[in-house]
Amino acid sequence: MATAGKVIKCKAAVAWAPNKPLVIEEIEVAPPQANEVRIKIVATGLCHTDLYHLFEGMHKDGFPAVLGHEGAGIVESVGPGVTEFQPGDKVIPLFISQCQECRFCKNPKTNQCDKGWAAERYDVMALDDSRFTCKGKKVLQFMGTSTFSEYTVINQIAVAKIDPAAPLEKVCLFGCGVCTGFGAAVNTAKVEPGSTCAVFGLGAVGLAAVMGCKFAGAKRIIAVDVNPDKFEKAKVFGATEFVNPKDHNKPISQVLAEMTDGGVDYSLECVGNVGVMRSALESCVAGWGVSVIVGWTDMHDFAARPLQLITGRTWKGSLFGGFKSKDGVPKMVKAYLDKKVKLDEFITHHMTLAQINDGIELMKQGKCIRTVLSVSPQ
Repeated sequence: MATAGKVIKCKAAVAWAPNKPLVIEEIEVAPPQANEVRIKIVATGLCHTDLYHLFEGMHKDGFPAVLGHEGAGIVESVGPGVTEFQPGDKVIPLFISQCQECRFCKNPKTNQCDKGWAAERYDVMALDDSRFTCKGKKVLQFMGTSTFSEYTVINQIAVAKIDPAAPLEKVCLFGCGVCTGFGAAVNTAKVEPGSTCAVFGLGAVGLAAVMGCKFAGAKRIIAVDVNPDKFEKAKVFGATEFVNPKDHNKPISQVLAEMTDGGVDYSLECVGNVGVMRSALESCVAGWGVSVIVGWTDMHDFAARPLQLITGRTWKGSLFGGFKSKDGVPKMVKAYLDKKVKLDEFITHHMTLAQINDGIELMKQGKCIRTVLSVSPQ
């Protein structure tokens, strides 16, 4: 590529400060250093975690930043020491790295990794170091990815090479939301055939969890959301029933217990709200019920009564659906190409990078499932 080894000037959506609209700026993207890959981002999804950083977490050291962590693109150039990738490869950036060498990567029980941004600055959601500058200022790289930019530079341990036949404007969703929800049901909860499940929150992650429950063979999948418009969509992914907590004057856990002879076998909280986390736990049957926390938040403590666990319930958390990222993402892409999992049905809006603030507004109002932004022409 003619740009290899040179600084690239390109467009990116910069978050200069918390709680403010993003600004489309021209930024400079430095060439990749040792073990790094520079990627042309073709498409990116807009995920609630981007909004969380901007409007809820608002960590003062986390700005200015280029947000975005659900993208797909093409390798433009590679730094010294990179053998796994070459220019032209189709790839998905990963917000959870897989170095394949640390104690976590070597342990089949987890998808955590000792390397990458998350090991050091979890609260800030970005490392100190970055290849981005704008107007002479350093701009942080969000979650080690920053997909709201035409180009980004990522450590090779946080990049997955995918099937060249994959449509980037769709498979970008495997970078976060779809793997997160689907894997929470299949890998973390380990939903069993014939079981009864409840999924709280029907955004993209919740709908992917519904799809995961169906994939695993659940008999009843109860979708729980305060927005009745979401049920038709949930049916598409396999939901069998819908409950709106606003339609009842008793706790939702009680409603579900009455519907299921004492509680569901599996519940998945896909909202990121500590009150809903407790409701999801309390909706599980005593003895063997499993409740999984999937929604992302670090703002509040959660609470439960010890007896709820003493009587045999299990409370678990799931990050990126328990997938070891480099291994799992290409497999999910292949499952989509083989028509074993749905993807197109998550996408409700297509926009350009320039329309990103409109996309953020749609998500804040709950009027979309996933908006995909076209970032660069292929």
